[in-house]
Amino acid sequence: MATETCTLGDTEQLVRLVLDQIADKWSILIIAALCRGPMRFNSLRRDVHGITQKSLTQALRRLERSGIIARRVIPVSPVAVEYSVTPLGTTLIEPFQALFHWASVHKEGIEAAQARFDREAGALVSDDEAIALRAVG
Repeated sequence: MATETCTLGDTEQLVRLVLDQIADKWSILIIAALCRGPMRFNSLRRDVHGITQKSLTQALRRLERSGIIARRVIPVSPVAVEYSVTPLGTTLIEPFQALFHWASVHKEGIEAAQARFDREAGALVSDDEAIALRAVG
């Protein structure tokens, strides 16, 4: 058992605000894509598989508002918009890499736990709920 603890102290409200901005699945994937270099909207949409235009637009606005990404209008015909990670946004690369590494290292353990949960909860979960649980995994 680990002896380390995760304590927020008096920063809980700030941590919640920050996590609301950057910790949803789309924001993390968008930032990861933009860390490879500036991208236009449609390139981002193709790169971040499964994201809708609406979700991408909302996430980009939220990240721009927080100073994590920058939006640049390119004066061509038709007008193009390019997004890039700001210096503040680049400070997220290291923690995101740690998260990606953790997920890679623990993938099999997570999948085994999910399979065990699904087996044990099978009698308690409807077919639709079981399908939804598997889809999330």
